[in-house]
Amino acid sequence: MLKPEGVQNLANIPELRRRLLFLLGALAVYRIAVQIPTPGINVDALMALFSRAGGTIFGFIDMFSGGALRKLSICALGIMPYISASIILELLTVVFPSIKEMRKEGPEGRRKIAYYTRYLTVAICLIQGFGIAVGLERMSGPNGEPIVMFPGWGFRLLTMLTLTTGTVFLMWLGEQMTEHGIGNGISMLIFAGIVARLPSAVVNTVRFVKTGELSPAILVFVLILVVAVVGFTVFMERAQRRIPVHYARRMVGRQIMGGQTTYLPLKINMAGVIPPIFASSVLMFPATVATFIPIAAVQHWANLFRPGTLIYEIIFVALIIFFCYFYTAIIFNPEEVAENLQKYGGFIPGIRPGRATIEFLDRVVTRITLIGAIYVAAICVLPTILVTKFNVPFYFGGTALLIVVGVAMDTMAQIEAHLLSRHYEGLLKQGRFRGRR
Repeated sequence: MLKPEGVQNLANIPELRRRLLFLLGALAVYRIAVQIPTPGINVDALMALFSRAGGTIFGFIDMFSGGALRKLSICALGIMPYISASIILELLTVVFPSIKEMRKEGPEGRRKIAYYTRYLTVAICLIQGFGIAVGLERMSGPNGEPIVMFPGWGFRLLTMLTLTTGTVFLMWLGEQMTEHGIGNGISMLIFAGIVARLPSAVVNTVRFVKTGELSPAILVFVLILVVAVVGFTVFMERAQRRIPVHYARRMVGRQIMGGQTTYLPLKINMAGVIPPIFASSVLMFPATVATFIPIAAVQHWANLFRPGTLIYEIIFVALIIFFCYFYTAIIFNPEEVAENLQKYGGFIPGIRPGRATIEFLDRVVTRITLIGAIYVAAICVLPTILVTKFNVPFYFGGTALLIVVGVAMDTMAQIEAHLLSRHYEGLLKQGRFRGRR
């Protein structure tokens, strides 16, 4: 629950007030840019076509771009190419040890990785922009009207340049939001794109209730379910297994160091939102390819992999569990953690340093990752249950919910950090974020 005096403190701190105003201004600029269409596009025909593309990768990208792709605005690709480039570089640390060593170089290494990420983002944007331009030239609206008014290489090059420029602008805007605003700017752009759909969802829900397509009893049940699921998601995102670590006393020069007990926090959902993004992209690829192949057999085969079908949901859950283990294995190395503990004189009570510590950490991470994978899979399957069983006219759950909750908690934690640094009590009466004292 928010404290009234806590809200007043937000306005009393000049630096925090400037950061919040900059954040709101940057988000307003982002939403204005989303409304600017790419030249040469029949927007009405494209939006009508996208109403039937909810189960393809285009509908998936459109959800994270805040509806920019269905208009093919200058920000149609959103910030997803940057996210993809970051994930690719993260995965390449397994293949190329030099990238892993670069991460250990401190600020200079992070600058190099950011440099490579930007250029990889531009390359991904050019490829995606060309693919979208060529694909749209071959497509038409529901009534046969062309989507591209002037097809050809002029349109393709212009689309590639426009979409790439839009993503680079969002990448720059996100970095400015991180530096001068509150929270992670890239995450805030994705957050804004998802939340932008809330007003239309509320309007559609009210219309469904008025027309009798959604009963008030089911609406009340769904609202209670929404609150419960959000609370459960917050709990699971903050859940962690704390492994006690004791540091032995040792003499460093003339000082005695160590002799304290702390803990090693291991998050239940260590992989975050990466597994459902990977799983959705893999499963939506067949449906996306089928949109360009007007053959009945191909269309029938692709329909089996659309959201809502049994085979889609089973494979989706299996892929989420697989990617949870896969990505956790990349970002958490038990051997490196055990080596660092031994280097600084730390050990887990009852566990021998070295190989025994590695096996213990690996066993603990394997068990908690299973819990986290089941939790992520349940949240991601929830939208299908709400739509098919209760005919809910809005999207709730899945990757969008994980991102919204994660970004909201991170932003709240940073605001509280600013308040605490100036001896304010914070915004929450109870239930402070873990890690606070």
